[in-house]
Order: sequence, then structure tokens, then C-alpha cells
Amino acid sequence: MKELTHKKWFLWLTKYWFIFPVAGFLLFEGGIFIGCGEKSHIAVHDNMDLFLAQFKMLKNTGSFFKHGVDVPFLGGVSRDDLPSELSLYSVLYMLLPTYYAYVAGLLLKVVVAVFSFRLLIKELFPEKYNAYRPIVFMTGFAYGILNLFPAFGIAFASMPLALYLLIRIYKKPSVILYALLFCYPLVSYFSYMGIFILGYILIAAVILSIKDKKPAWQLFGAFVVLALGYASCEYRLFYQMLFGKEETIRATMVNPDLSMAEALKEMVTVWKEGIFHADGVHTKFILPLCIIYFFINNIRYIIKKQARLIFHDIFNLIMAVIIFNSIVYGLYDLEPVRSLFETIIPQLKGLQFNRTVFFNPFLWYAALFVILAELYDMGIWQQWAANVIVCVAALVIILTPTRYNDLYNTCYSIAYKYYHGTEVDELDYGQFYAVDLFTEIKNDIGYNGEWSAAYGMHPAVLEYNDIATLDGYLGFYSQRYKEDFRKIIAPALDRVEATRIYYDDWGARAYLYSGTDLSIVNATKTVYATDYDIYMDAESFKRLGGRYIFARWEITNADEVGLELVGVYGDSGSGYVIYLYEA
Repeated sequence: MKELTHKKWFLWLTKYWFIFPVAGFLLFEGGIFIGCGEKSHIAVHDNMDLFLAQFKMLKNTGSFFKHGVDVPFLGGVSRDDLPSELSLYSVLYMLLPTYYAYVAGLLLKVVVAVFSFRLLIKELFPEKYNAYRPIVFMTGFAYGILNLFPAFGIAFASMPLALYLLIRIYKKPSVILYALLFCYPLVSYFSYMGIFILGYILIAAVILSIKDKKPAWQLFGAFVVLALGYASCEYRLFYQMLFGKEETIRATMVNPDLSMAEALKEMVTVWKEGIFHADGVHTKFILPLCIIYFFINNIRYIIKKQARLIFHDIFNLIMAVIIFNSIVYGLYDLEPVRSLFETIIPQLKGLQFNRTVFFNPFLWYAALFVILAELYDMGIWQQWAANVIVCVAALVIILTPTRYNDLYNTCYSIAYKYYHGTEVDELDYGQFYAVDLFTEIKNDIGYNGEWSAAYGMHPAVLEYNDIATLDGYLGFYSQRYKEDFRKIIAPALDRVEATRIYYDDWGARAYLYSGTDLSIVNATKTVYATDYDIYMDAESFKRLGGRYIFARWEITNADEVGLELVGVYGDSGSGYVIYLYEA
């Protein structure tokens, strides 16, 4: 009896072994971030300097659901320019403290990816799903733990769910399926994924209409339903795009104009390495695996004299779409192509249509699953080989120190402190936002909403701490305000041509720039600046209502530009020393 029980347990473990790495990772990641709390090391770029501060501002001002109000940064930006409240990710920040909302988002995207991938594969391979279950869960898990653009992690993770719903609707449409598709934008994002999903639906509808020799009305209907879903969930964005009359910085953004040779090089680089917002970590392991499989698979067709099947092979189709997305990415930087696109659809001027590359991470892991499924069809030893391959793919992601790999960076900081007895130079979450320090400063000066600016650190630090800023980071705000703010920083722009081009040609980061260094906003305890002067027009600063400047060092020419030192706060050991100046 005891031997029978052991055998039962062994069979159960071999059948459901994948539960342990998936559940184990979620428990470990959750444990690390909850245990470390705000001592965790969270990515700053396009994350803590952007979306986290915006969500905190919405919470500070109670503006998640408000209309006709401004949010106190960049001199007062319309609430409509910030993320919609009708989004699962936004809901996390409404309900939880900002740090824990961020952690919840990291964990939830893994769950969404596994759930979505399971639905998709079960729909595509209903007879084989039970046999494929380990690699289904593990491939979905690997895709879910990719350290992609954090604010859109759930949107990336839910891509298999969109494909599942569309396949179901194509096969047998129903009111429930259309209703679910209408709600899909709650876990997606229009500007990064939605507009391209709609484009792919139209392409698929046309192709299938030709193939089936009858209109694919179910997919045309899906296009309409999904478009209405995005318009409903992101009604603020759609109103701004369709009815907003104020010229925004999007109208004056200048894109790089590459030569054909440079564009081709960019296409190859993106195919091989991805981009930092959508880094599939495929270069080290999955890419060589896919290249080997590609040649074996297609040579096999040729040997069997079935070359025509090459064009119907699902793996080849996935590779073709990856290459197509990479080509589009490079074409965007060719001025004639971009101008043609903007001439045909002038309403989309400024839209980065090369964001189709955001679909590539999912496609690389879909290609991985195709390889694993073929191994599973071969026999027991090949199945275990497939299990090892998918586990290695997941380990590569976990152990690769990419920009958004918060788990790796936090664990590294713990190990560094253990072995060296001192902390890493990079600021952790709590040190970056320094809530206690800024609360002390506000109490000391009796702060009452006066407009301010940051020098030597991201304005997001002030915004997070409920301090109104004239500076800020946003990819969509008034062109007129950009020009007004430029008058403040004109002395710095006149001294550094690269900074002038950066601001004039883009302008999303309206910062107080150095007149010497290219960047002075490193999120580190050590101050990296070679010039402690400030190059600004204080009169223009005051005309916009500016009063305070929060600087990370003593400004050596403060008297010359009309700034008076109010006080010095904090200490370098805790993160910041803040020199507070009044104009």
C-alpha cells in the first residue's frame, strides 16, 4: 500500500511539476518585494520618473474620476492627458498604496499571461492540451515574467487572450464572446497595442474573406466591437485625439531620419535584440534555438518534396510576422515612408506606427511553444528535453539584468550589502521618493501648493510628494507651454547643442537642464555633475508662477540668477541632500 501511495505521488509530480516553478516564483517575488518593502530597487526610467508619480498625483488630488480639472505638474496638465481610470492597472493604484500597487501589477501580469496562454493553446489544440499542459503553463510563465515596460505589463501579458477571443469569434461568434472582447481594453492599452490589434484584425478579415470566398463578417464585427471598447475605456484619450483643439508637442516632434542602410541595420538589431520597452530576452537562448529549428524544419520539407508546405507552416508564419514587425520599426525612421503615412492619415501625425514591434516578445515565445510541442509529439525523452528547454528559457529571463528586472536588481542590492557591508549607489524606491524628507521640508516652509521645479533630480520626486511643478515628463501636453517653459531653460539650451536638440525636437522631458553636462538626474546617492551653476531665466520662472527650486547641490551662482537659499535638508547617507531655493 505504501509503495502504491509513493507511485501515485510520483505520477502526480511528473504530471503537474510545472506548478512548483510557477507558484514558487510568485511566492519568492512577492516575498522579496513585500519583505524589502520600499528598500526594493525599482526601475526609474519611464517608470518611477513617469507613471508611478502620475498615479500618485491622481491619488493625492482625488482626480482618478474627475473631469475638467488639471493635475499639478507642467504648470497644470489636464487630467484627460493621464491614464484612464477604466483600466485594471489604474484600479490597482486606486485601491492600494503606490508601492504595493506596483508590486501587485508585477505579480498580476504573470497570472494573466499564464491564464491567457492556457486559454489560447487549449483552443488551438483541444485534443492535445492535456499532454501539452506542462509546456503550456511554463511557456505562458516565461512570457509572463518577461521584464517589459512595467506600466503596460498586463497589456503585454494579455495578448494571447485577445487572440483567443478573436479565434473563438471567427469560429463561432456569440454575444458573450463579443461582450468579452468589448471589455478586453480593460487589460490593454490603445496607443501601444490596441490600434495595431485593430489593424491586424482588418488584415485577417480581408485575408480570410478571400480564402473562405465569403466576407468574414464575424471579424469585421469584432473590429467594430473592440474599437468601441477602446473608445469607451479610454474615452479621455479619444476625446483629446478627435476633439482637442490645442496644439500639442506631438505636432512639433522631430523623428530621426535614417538612410536606407541605417534603417536596414536597425531592422536587424530590433529582430535580434528587441527594444528596451519590449525586451523579449530572446537573443541568448530562444533566437539560436529558433534559427536551428527553422533550418531543420524547412530542409525537412524540401527533402520530403513538400516545399509548398513551407508557406503554410505555423512556425514560419510566426517568424514572418516577427520580421515584418522589425521591418516596420526601421521603416518608421525613413522620412518618405513616415510622411506618406501622415499624409494618408493626418489625424495620426506623431503616432509611432513602428510599435508593432511590441508584439514580438509574444511571438518569440509562441515560436518557442511550437518547437516544444513538436518535441512533445516525439516521445517521452523528447518531452523531458522540452521541459528542460522551457525551464532554461525562464531562468535566462530571471537571471538577465535588464533595465526592468526589478527582482534581479533588488536581490543584487541585498547580496551587495551582505558581502560589502554597504549599500549600492543606486537609490532604492524609498530613497528615490524620500517621502519623510519632503514632508519635513513642506512642514518647515509651510508649503501651500506653490509652483516649484527640481534641479539635479527628476521632477517626479516632487510630484509624488504632492509638490506642484512647472517641470515634468509627459509625451502629450501643450506646445504653447513647451515654448513658455523653454524661456526658463534657454540659457542652458544655448550652451549645450545636444540638449537643445533633445528638447526642441522632442520636449517630453521639460526639465531644468545643466549648461554643461548632458544629464544631471541620475538616480544615485552620488551626485554626478561637473558644474554646480544653474543656467536659467529666473524672471521667466517667476512669470510662470514659480517660487521654489529643489536642488541636489548648492547652486554656486544662485545670487547671480536671483535665487535665495531657504534651507538645507537631509543627508547623503539616506539618499538626498536638498538645497531649497526661493526665486
